[in-house]
Amino acid sequence: MNKNTRIAIFGSGNGTNAQRITEFFADKPDVEVNTIVTNKKDAYIVQRAKNLGVDCIYFSRHDFFETDNVLNYLKQRNIDYVILAGFLWLVPQNLLSAFPKRIINIHPALLPKYGGKGMYGERVHEAVIANHETKSGITIHFVDEHYDRGTTIFQATCDVTPDDTPDTLAQKIHKLEHEHFPVVIEKVVSGRM
Repeated sequence: MNKNTRIAIFGSGNGTNAQRITEFFADKPDVEVNTIVTNKKDAYIVQRAKNLGVDCIYFSRHDFFETDNVLNYLKQRNIDYVILAGFLWLVPQNLLSAFPKRIINIHPALLPKYGGKGMYGERVHEAVIANHETKSGITIHFVDEHYDRGTTIFQATCDVTPDDTPDTLAQKIHKLEHEHFPVVIEKVVSGRM
């Protein structure tokens, strides 16, 4: 592993995973959360970045899909890995080409079930419960040109009980995300996974 492997975290929402990842790596000298990137100016992830002392940048849909602005920003910061933590846009080809097997996403279900365009957040948990699944969990995977179809790196499961609601299931999933996502990222960037 390079000294100071630099990570960029992309997020669109609350940013709890971004915070957990940043705190996890704060005392590890070999990995640095260098920047947080968002496509929503008013997302709480912006405030979390400020609280954590991590640079945060906003970019528009135009910047992301029709220019190299985001790619150039990542290159300027010498980013090694991109981590998607609640980021809802499909990653464009210019980033996929620049970071082969170095863009990692987390999905709040056991892929290949309950993945794809529009399957995020509460929608996933509602579908899991509606289909009377007895297990759900998280999938950490490499990103490719399709939503939630890249190579799986890691999965963890939890029970879905008859009295679960989308909210209670979301709490179980968040617990798995916070427990496993930073550890798996560390193993991937260090070449141990």
